[in-house]
Formats: sequence, structure tokens, C-alpha cells
Amino acid sequence: AVVSTQSTGCISKANQMLCWISRNLISRERFLMLRVYKTLIRPHLEYCVQLWNPAAEHGNWSLILRIESVQRRFTRMIEGVGLLPYSERLQILQLTTLAERRSRGDLIEVYKASQGLSQLSGVLNFSRSGLNVLCKPGKSKDSKINRIRRNFLNDRVMLIWNKLPIEV
Repeated sequence: AVVSTQSTGCISKANQMLCWISRNLISRERFLMLRVYKTLIRPHLEYCVQLWNPAAEHGNWSLILRIESVQRRFTRMIEGVGLLPYSERLQILQLTTLAERRSRGDLIEVYKASQGLSQLSGVLNFSRSGLNVLCKPGKSKDSKINRIRRNFLNDRVMLIWNKLPIEV
């Protein structure tokens, strides 16, 4: 309930900023609009995202789509690209989906923790075995607890981290 309240608040605040920009900003030029988006809207969608990041599973898709819809709406407002499909708008504007940004943020947090650059080093339950992150969560008989565990940073990032090339 706290996670949905946090994410709903973030979406609401970002939508308020989006409406304010559409009412008050005359120019829809690409460079200006990207600066405005990255400065005024995206921070609302990414504040503490490593804590409330919705897992890509049944029951969360509507929340994930609502978060992404803010960026969709904003890119439609930009002059010259607004009528293109969303994936093409992202390519032209050199943006990624917000889901990809959340995954990237998770990977950065794990990297910082694995290198001792973060205070999360002692909090996260993972170890380094060769090049892989090993996560040894205790399985509970309660399915609700197991569902909640899947949303934790170390469980979300383990499969992605282990697929990274050796150079990382």
C-alpha cells in the first residue's frame, strides 16, 4: 500500500508539472522541451525509484504503464515528433523508456555496493562469486512474503547483472 501511494504521488506530481508546462510554455522546440522534461518532470518519476520500483509481474502492469504514460504524453508535445510512434520518438529524442532507466539505476546501485562505494554494501544480501551476483534469500512458506521479496533490489537485479559482460 505504501509503494502504490508513493508511485501514485509521483505520477500525480509529474502530471501536474506536465499540465503546467503545456499551459505556460509557448515554444515546443525539441532542445528546450527535453531540458524542461529532464529538469522538471523526470525527477518526480525517479525519486527514490530503487525503493518503490514496481516489479514487472501480474498486478503491476497498470502502474508501470501509468508511469510510462507521463513520458508518452510529454513526447507528444514536442514539435516535429509528436505524431510519430512512441518508440520512434524515443529514438529521435535519444531517450529510453522509464522501465529501462529503472533497471539501469538498479544496476548502478548494485555496482556501487559491490565496490564498497555505497552504504548499501552491508544491507544488501548478495555476494560476489567470480563475476556473478549470488543472492541467497531465505524461502518462506508464506507466498505474500515471497512476493514482497521479489521487489527487493537484489532480487530484481540479479538476473540482469549476471548477464553483463566480463568487462563490467
